[in-house]
Amino acid sequence: MSQAHASPGTTAPGARRPAALIAALFAVLIAFLTLASPAPAMAEETGAPADQPSEVGLDEHPNRVSGNVLLNSEPLEGVHITVSGGGYTADVWTNAEGQWRVGVPEKAEYTVTLDENTLPEGIAVVDETGADETPNVKEAEIGPSGRVTMNFFIGRGERNTVSFVDQLVERMVNGLNFGLMLGLAAIGLSLVFGTTGLSNFAHAEMVTFGAIAALFFVGFDIPIWVAIPIALIASAAFGLALDAGLWRPLRRKGVGVVQLMIVSIGLSLALRYVFQYFIGGGTEQLPGSNSAQIQLFGAVSLSVIDMVSMAISVLVIVAFAFWLLRTRVGKATRAISDNPSLAAASGIDVDQVVRIVWVVAATLAGLAGVLYAYYRPGIRWDMGAQILLLIFAAVTLGGLGTAFGALIGALIVGMLTEVSSLWIPADLRFAGALVVLILILLFRPQGILGRRARIG
Repeated sequence: MSQAHASPGTTAPGARRPAALIAALFAVLIAFLTLASPAPAMAEETGAPADQPSEVGLDEHPNRVSGNVLLNSEPLEGVHITVSGGGYTADVWTNAEGQWRVGVPEKAEYTVTLDENTLPEGIAVVDETGADETPNVKEAEIGPSGRVTMNFFIGRGERNTVSFVDQLVERMVNGLNFGLMLGLAAIGLSLVFGTTGLSNFAHAEMVTFGAIAALFFVGFDIPIWVAIPIALIASAAFGLALDAGLWRPLRRKGVGVVQLMIVSIGLSLALRYVFQYFIGGGTEQLPGSNSAQIQLFGAVSLSVIDMVSMAISVLVIVAFAFWLLRTRVGKATRAISDNPSLAAASGIDVDQVVRIVWVVAATLAGLAGVLYAYYRPGIRWDMGAQILLLIFAAVTLGGLGTAFGALIGALIVGMLTEVSSLWIPADLRFAGALVVLILILLFRPQGILGRRARIG
């Protein structure tokens, strides 16, 4: 029997099959391990949801706030960014390149906040200068180009945290500032109600008028410290004109307070859109609105404008209290508030006192508008309407027709508005103050000082 022998340079077919099978299995194993292992990341993973947008509002709004988040020059993905300002808020997350973009409606100032909880463990926003205690919060002001870029640089380190007590004290100081400004407007509204019985919804536009008047005079290159007193004089003239041209003729015709209130609502809407026609729908700034913050104590920091605003509010309130309690016109105002018929029978010229009340109320409202333009910051055609309910809440809480009650109510509303933002979203802080107002009135319907109290 003959046997076949393979030549030295060839391989038998049976021997090739196991070798090919082993090679194929090895290749499949290598491919599986390659696909199963995570791809190397440029920076540490954050675990952020993959479906979160990195671009928001680009089609709806013409202006842009954008930026990058970098860790040692490498991009971080999935970091949460919030852009807020002027009642507008947007949330975005950085993409794989560490970039984000937000469309915003106005060329105004916006606050850009990076949520450090979305950063990898042991990572924090760093400030090389060491002067900024909250480097994860930046202020972005959009200029004429409609574009602004805000970059965050991340490094290894400990995150700065603010205790609850420090946050509470900071909110209370801000609430005092807001409450004093709100008190100026509430006192004027309470004066008008106490002497005429009118719930003047157009009081919001008197607040807006003061800010717009200051902006108008600043446009003539008048220094702001000169423009503000001129704006207050214009506000006083505006109040006098409204009384002489509208309210006094209606009072003489015997129009009821309900009809007068409806007229005030129509006047409010008309004035609001007149303001929009002249200044547009954007936000304008007064000089000094972007002044730097000064660290006072703990987490409390105020700008020079804030401190001057609080000082002016206190001085004006003290002067008003002296006028109301010590001067003849002030005493006559209180008498008319208690009993207009008896005051007229006593020889008090009711029309003249009411005319003075309108001037004082318009001046206080104009000053409140200027201070609110710095507090927001910015001037809008509807800025007064944004706080109108809070002004009415302060008057109602303090007691209808009581000027000092309106001041107390305004301080309480201002405090509640700011402090409540520790527990509820900032956009809902006004609603929180109104809810507390309802709860208080359930137990004391007449307000803090009561309906029977004098206006002073």
